Amino acid sequence: MKLRRILIAGVAVVAVAAIALWWASRPDTARLAVNDVTGWVPKITPARQESFPTVNVAEATGWPQGARPAVATGLTIQAFARDLDHPRWLLSLPNGDVLVAETNSPPREGGGITGWIEGMLMRRAGAGVPSANRITLLRDADGDGVAESRTALLTAANGLESPFGMAVLGDWLYVGNHNALVRFPFKVGDTRITAKAEKIVDLPGGGHWTRNIIVSPEADTLFVAVGSLTNIGDEGLDAEKNRATILEVDPRSKTFRVWAAGLRNPVGMAVYPGSNRLWAVVNERDMLGSDMPPDYLTQVDIGAFYGWPWSYWGGYVDKRVRPERPDLLEYTARPDFALGPHVAPLGLTFAQDLRLGGNYANGAFIGLHGSWNRVPASGYKVVYVPFNDKGLPVKGAKPVDVVTGFLDADGKAQGRPVGVTADATGALLVADDVGNVVWRVSAPAAQSSPTAPAS
Repeated sequence: MKLRRILIAGVAVVAVAAIALWWASRPDTARLAVNDVTGWVPKITPARQESFPTVNVAEATGWPQGARPAVATGLTIQAFARDLDHPRWLLSLPNGDVLVAETNSPPREGGGITGWIEGMLMRRAGAGVPSANRITLLRDADGDGVAESRTALLTAANGLESPFGMAVLGDWLYVGNHNALVRFPFKVGDTRITAKAEKIVDLPGGGHWTRNIIVSPEADTLFVAVGSLTNIGDEGLDAEKNRATILEVDPRSKTFRVWAAGLRNPVGMAVYPGSNRLWAVVNERDMLGSDMPPDYLTQVDIGAFYGWPWSYWGGYVDKRVRPERPDLLEYTARPDFALGPHVAPLGLTFAQDLRLGGNYANGAFIGLHGSWNRVPASGYKVVYVPFNDKGLPVKGAKPVDVVTGFLDADGKAQGRPVGVTADATGALLVADDVGNVVWRVSAPAAQSSPTAPAS
């Protein structure tokens, strides 16, 4: 009897796997170009609901010897640091040191065929390795654009658990673990921290696990990005408490409030220079076809609601979500700028700290990690969104390619861009979690007095 049950279970697993592979062999194919679904007014077409997601994961191969990404005309690229362990996020310090979070997701719960498929996809994408749980300090003391020294500033022994965002406020280094905001005593110039993590607040763990953090414009609180647990509240909204949000944390009282909600997976955040306006990039929902909906860049006002899970792009109703909430539509904000479907925007930094020439004087640089569920693939590049003198994306503008070539001619991933930031010299640093490199993009002939683009 026991043998019979084992055989039946085995046949069931094989059958489900066969069905999954059959669905994967007939994916939804895009009918629009990526650029059609970008800008102030992207083309929004009817959703094509999927019972099983389109699967088109670029196999991670790493960079062949001597290979590197391509950059826009007038720019050059070199490796700032190599042989890292899944580098995801970056923080530049005032003395020129650069912190890099070498990290990956925490152990994922759940098993069965769903867990098996998810694990298979993660391994193919180069994300199936355990988290190094390390923040490494990179130092370029001689100023040649290559970090000649590195030290493990923090490790799992200090209390790191899938660390991601980092921020310095006062004499503290704050770190976004997947399940808590923690801090350590720190002064710029330190190369090793021996203290254990001090917890500031608990955060919902797992799921979309990347907890990015930045200091607020007033420099007394921190913004923390917390993604959803599921695609569209699949396990009930109780499981999504304080998720799909940006939280504002007061480290003195160790309390937080929800700054904005309805953001499925916000990651990169930045304050537009010269203003108090918070901006973020957001990964939208899956299984509505290769063309929908667009991921986006948006300013995030206090109390704003962006629709997740009930709607997307300012009010397009997701008919899969129950119960419906038509009463929320009039309170749903429309994002400012579409970045394309399934491009997976993660990194975000503004141009004012960079010296890349007049073409990149006022705007946002965004690391597009790349799709896993679109045919053909989208993202896998760093783009630039030009802003006008009012601090908004230029009307009619489209994202401009800055760093490309992460996919090779066969569609395999040599690298995948994640975090982006300016170094102390005004070059752009890009964390590449498949190539295990931090790239440095510079402009030897950068203009000394760039002008902002017209609106």
